[in-house]
Amino acid sequence: MTRTRRARAHASLALAAVGIVALSGCVAKTDVASADALTVTSTDTSCDVSAAAAKSGTLTFAVSNKSSQVSEFYLLAEDGLRIIGEVENISPGSERTLTVVAQPGEYKTLCKPGMVGEGVGRADFSVTGKTVAATGDDAEQKQKAVDLYAAFVKDQVEQLVPAVENFTTAYEAGRDDDARAQFPQVRAFYERIEPVAESLGDLDPRIDYREVDAVAEGLDWTGFHRIEKDLWVPKKDALNADGETPAWKDWAPSTPAERATYGDKLIADVGELNDYVHSDAFQQALEAQGVAGISNGAIALLDEVATGKITGEEDWWSGTDLADFAANVEGSKMAFSLVKDFASATGSDGAALSKEITRRYDDLDAALAAHGSLTKGFVTYRTLTEDDKRELTDLINALAEPLSRLTSTVLQ
Repeated sequence: MTRTRRARAHASLALAAVGIVALSGCVAKTDVASADALTVTSTDTSCDVSAAAAKSGTLTFAVSNKSSQVSEFYLLAEDGLRIIGEVENISPGSERTLTVVAQPGEYKTLCKPGMVGEGVGRADFSVTGKTVAATGDDAEQKQKAVDLYAAFVKDQVEQLVPAVENFTTAYEAGRDDDARAQFPQVRAFYERIEPVAESLGDLDPRIDYREVDAVAEGLDWTGFHRIEKDLWVPKKDALNADGETPAWKDWAPSTPAERATYGDKLIADVGELNDYVHSDAFQQALEAQGVAGISNGAIALLDEVATGKITGEEDWWSGTDLADFAANVEGSKMAFSLVKDFASATGSDGAALSKEITRRYDDLDAALAAHGSLTKGFVTYRTLTEDDKRELTDLINALAEPLSRLTSTVLQ
């Protein structure tokens, strides 16, 4: 089945970043844990926080950058993915402050010297005490939601940049086993924020088009899937993703020089994406769409699963579709977690909708976990039985229906 990826919902610039704490910058109604700020020292190799625990309420982190590079500080949820609060562009020798309203729970702290990669000094941070409410008008909280979404997107792309460099280095050097192992892990960063790239004209086609899409639109085929076909050389009797064209028709494995070209091209295109998400234009685009854009992003990412991953068309050669599936669902769920409180605040119907969507995500997560994880790896898509595929499809459809009502509910 051929599909044109450009037809997806490009207007949905969205993922998310928070669910278990109030939005950063809001003021708690209860007493704060302490009037004194927690101190953070960021160096090139460490991220030292003055305490590993605090009481719930308004927390302030005074971040001092002792590294040789511009740095960032993050407070993350327990999963290490959702961003609770972050402060960026801390110049060497300078200080910045992060203020959040933290609910009881387990968190992670880390610094990111150079504002690229996974960061350094990742450590556990605990918050104890009672659940707190947050004040602040609706517009303020919605702006904070947009800001946290922007922080999440930038973090994912900042990790994508070095991951792509490592992946293409292995590919260009002919270390195919190494590159194959990295392929689904690298793509996860991209799949969580894919609607952003899709909004930028031909950037997503350059990075992530399948062969059948590129041929249909008369484009040069580059990016992840062009490299994928080199790494998983098709068998002589295999067909392309259109189900009709022999895989080896007009095809030959890339030469070392061609591999270098494809690798360098992917690095450059991901670099362009990184430049964009750190630009004023990106922030302005997010603010123009507001929480509706975040909600629509949750829907768009689930559509990614329904139209490509669940059919096995996305990673045609490697069979790593379930890793893309999981990353899309993570991005969708995170977008929902950021706006679900706005939906719940609209009344009993909105609260019921939020609970139903949460339950549907949990059901889908459980079914997907039966086949592996992003951390440990998933089974090859072709090993799924028809019953497995039907179960996942039914769960996606069951989630898609209530999720489709999320945006209109948020905007009430």
